[in-house]
Amino acid sequence: MPFASPEPLRPPRPGRVRRLRLELGDGSRTTVHLASHDAERTEIRVAVLRGQARLEPWCAARGVEEAIVGGFFVRPDGIALGEVRTRGVARGHVPFDAPWGDVRACVHVQGGAARIARRDELPEAPRGDLLQAGPLLVRDGRPVFRRERDAEGFSAGSRQFDSDITDGRYPRSALGLAGDRYYAVACDGRSRHDAGLTLEELAALMTALDCESAMNLDGGGSTSLISGGRLRNRPRKGYDEPEPGGRPVSTALLFLPRP
Repeated sequence: MPFASPEPLRPPRPGRVRRLRLELGDGSRTTVHLASHDAERTEIRVAVLRGQARLEPWCAARGVEEAIVGGFFVRPDGIALGEVRTRGVARGHVPFDAPWGDVRACVHVQGGAARIARRDELPEAPRGDLLQAGPLLVRDGRPVFRRERDAEGFSAGSRQFDSDITDGRYPRSALGLAGDRYYAVACDGRSRHDAGLTLEELAALMTALDCESAMNLDGGGSTSLISGGRLRNRPRKGYDEPEPGGRPVSTALLFLPRP
C-alpha cells in the first residue's frame, strides 16, 4: 500500500461526503474528498457545459447537488478532448490520437446501468451516455495502472495535453464503481500542505474503497467535486496559487436521483 491514512479509510454513507488526510509513502500528505452514492437510487448522467463553465455555479443554476468534473478539453476553445455522447448522440469533441482513442477508458451509462471499460470493449455507436477520459485505474477489483506500461498511451500521446498527466503528483479526480455504490473522488495538490497523488496512488485508493472498476477524470486546476451543492476540493492552478471556484470545464458527470 503506497499510503497510510492517519484516520480510518472508511467510505461515507451513501449521500454523504467525507474529507480525509492521506499519508503517502514518502511522508508527504494530501487531502482527499470522497462522495458516496447509492447505485440503486442514483443515475450517472454525462453533461456538456457549452462554452465551458465553473462547475459549482453551473450546478446551482440547474438544481444539481452532486457532480464531478468529466473529461479533458482542448485549449483555447474548450471543446471536449475524447469521445462524448449523451442520449446516444455523439457531441462535438476532438478525438484522441490513433491508436489511443480505441483503448482509452470510458464510462458508459445505458438504462441506468453504469460500466467502465476500454472504448474498444463498447459498441461502436452506443446508446445512452458515454464519456471518455482515462487512464483506467481499477479493473475486476485490482489496480491496473502502471506508468511504465503506458497501456493507453498517455505518455506517448502527451502532445494533446499540457503535459504528461501520468508523471508525478497532481490534484486528481476519479469515478469508481463498487457494486451498490458509486464513488466520486477528488484530491487536492500543488501546495505545501497537499502533495496530490500519482495515478498509481489514486488507483490504490480506489482499490482500498473496494471499487470493482475505476477511471481517472480531468485533474489539475480543473479538479472539481460538487456535493451537497458545494465545491468540496480546493482547486489550484499553480503551486500555492488558488483557482477560485475551479477552472471552467467542458464536461461533467452528474449523480441524479433515479426517477
